[in-house]
Amino acid sequence: MAAGGSALQWHEERIAAALAPLLPGFAAEVVGEIDSTNTELMRRARAGRTEPVLLVAERQTAGRGRLGRPWQSAQQPGDDVAPSLTFSLGLPLAPADWSGLSLAVGVSLAENLDPTGAAKLGLKWPNDLWVDERKLVGILIETALPHGGGASSPRYVVIGIGVNIGARDAEGMRTPPAWVRQWRPDATSPAVLAELIPPLVRDVLAFGARGFAPFAERFAARDVLRGREVVLSDGRSGLCEGVSWTGELQVRTAEGLQAIVSDEVSVRPRGMAL
Repeated sequence: MAAGGSALQWHEERIAAALAPLLPGFAAEVVGEIDSTNTELMRRARAGRTEPVLLVAERQTAGRGRLGRPWQSAQQPGDDVAPSLTFSLGLPLAPADWSGLSLAVGVSLAENLDPTGAAKLGLKWPNDLWVDERKLVGILIETALPHGGGASSPRYVVIGIGVNIGARDAEGMRTPPAWVRQWRPDATSPAVLAELIPPLVRDVLAFGARGFAPFAERFAARDVLRGREVVLSDGRSGLCEGVSWTGELQVRTAEGLQAIVSDEVSVRPRGMAL
């Protein structure tokens, strides 16, 4: 049970036991409140703590998204249906090429949140899951070189994920978010976590071994930008032609086909706000 006397049962021991064969020494932790699960695991990594771990927070007070955007989560006392599921997965990883990791993570989450495709859950490059043009899941990936590690040492990757489970307050948002209970009325944060984590760990390890290429066609099957006019935050615009085998967004502009790297710009369909 999480610190603070939560009514939710997270079954941390069961999750840890299931993943120990894949990640020896794996631990699962649940806290009632924290500033940010990503921030906490990055602090640990920089201090030399690089064991594989899942850290779940029932409430984040300073959650972060890509490009510094906030990701807030809140659970009211006694609420057994947390409106958000927020967690970070941390582990050492040494892929030959880091390009496309957020896309591979998105593929894993989409396929397990919507295995039949009934919810029409799509992937918006590079790190969001959408339902009907509304954000359902956000992904934030950070890496740290552990204290004392050399340039050739495996980096410690922290994969932060926020999933809207129940309806959320949309105040201040340009577009109201989507939530899982719209098509799975009985969904709870612990149940969704238990469904997502084992395949996510397997897919992250597969990415570490083989890169993004094995995920490229799976991403393409849910790509919500392909074939649409898009606008980039640096002012360029053009027709999205999908994602390359190494994870770059392919946009045909007036200057020709451009390969867009995720840490350079944001992207949106024409007519939608960034």
